[in-house]
Amino acid sequence: MNAHAERVFDALGDPTRRAVFTRLRRGPRSVGEIAQGMDVSRSAVSQHLKVLKAARLVTDRAEGTRRLYAVDERGIEQLRDWLDGFWDETLAAFKKAVEREAAKETKR
Repeated sequence: MNAHAERVFDALGDPTRRAVFTRLRRGPRSVGEIAQGMDVSRSAVSQHLKVLKAARLVTDRAEGTRRLYAVDERGIEQLRDWLDGFWDETLAAFKKAVEREAAKETKR
């Protein structure tokens, strides 16, 4: 597993971070907007955002006196590329296994 994929899975392994990330899927939000209705403080949400940002799942930008957080499409694309590679390898191994079995059947 590559280092980026490990950081992503570690970051999303926490249920609160998954909830924060899910809220950001609906569009950019401030920490206050993300924290609204959650059972954690704004400072806790900020810490979770820091982890998500380090995993390249979230970006932030200044807008006036507040910061807006959003899903980082580049990080998602990198994760998707890794997952696609995983499935390519798995499907190739499955194809080989099926071909071996088919070869055994034709020999019988």
